[in-house]
Amino acid sequence: MPVTAVDQPLYQLVSGTSPATIDDVIRTMESIDQLLPDGDGVKWFNRLYMMVTKEVDLHPPTGGWKDAEWLLLLDVVFAGLYFKAVAGFLSGASGVPSSWNAILSARYAAGIDRIQFALAGMNAHINHDLSLALLATDQQMNLEPDMASPQHVDYEAVNGLLSTVTPSALQMLAVGVLDELAQDTGKIGRILAFWNICRARDLAWEFADHLRGLHGATQQVAMAAQDQLTGALGRAILACA
Repeated sequence: MPVTAVDQPLYQLVSGTSPATIDDVIRTMESIDQLLPDGDGVKWFNRLYMMVTKEVDLHPPTGGWKDAEWLLLLDVVFAGLYFKAVAGFLSGASGVPSSWNAILSARYAAGIDRIQFALAGMNAHINHDLSLALLATDQQMNLEPDMASPQHVDYEAVNGLLSTVTPSALQMLAVGVLDELAQDTGKIGRILAFWNICRARDLAWEFADHLRGLHGATQQVAMAAQDQLTGALGRAILACA
C-alpha cells in the first residue's frame, strides 16, 4: 500500500537513514513534533519520548554513567525501532507489531486524551521494543550484562530519572495553549496505577535475558506472545475512561 500524500512528510522523517547518534534521534523527534497536528495521537507519544530522551541526555546521575557508550547506543537503537514501526505502518508493510498497531491505527480517533496516546506509545515501545534493543546493543558491543554489571546500574539510573520526569511531563501534555488544563489529568494516575514505566523497563530487561536463551521458532513464539499482550494492554490504555 503506498504512503498517503498527507503522511508523506512523516514517512520521509522516519524512513530515512537510521540515526547514528542521540543528537540525530532528538532532531528527528523535534521534526516530528513540529510536523504533526494536535489531532494526531502520535504527536503526544513523540513529545513525551522527546522530553524524557532530552532529560536522560542532559542530566546524567551524580558521578556520571558507568558505561556511557553502551547507554547511548541503546538509546539510538531503541529510538530506531520506533521510527521503523511508524514507517512500516504508514507504508502498509507486513509485520508491523500488534503493540504498535494499537496506537497507530487509533492516531486520529476522537475521545482519546493526549496522555493516553503518550502512554500507549510508551507501552508499545518499552514492552515490545526495549528487550529487542537490549539484545541488539549487547550483540553489537559483545556484552552480556548481568544484574551487577555497570550497564544494569545505568539502566536502573534511567529508571530513577523517568520516575521523576514522566508524571510532570504528562501534566505538561495535558495543558492547552492558554496554560489551562485541556485534558483529564485524573487519567494519569488511573493509567499509571496499572501500567508503570519503571516496572515495564525492569520486565523488558528480564525478557531480554529470557530471549537470549531461546533460538529459532521458540524465540519467535515468545516474541509474538509478548507482542499480542502488549497490543492488548495498549488498547486498554486508549480505552481508559
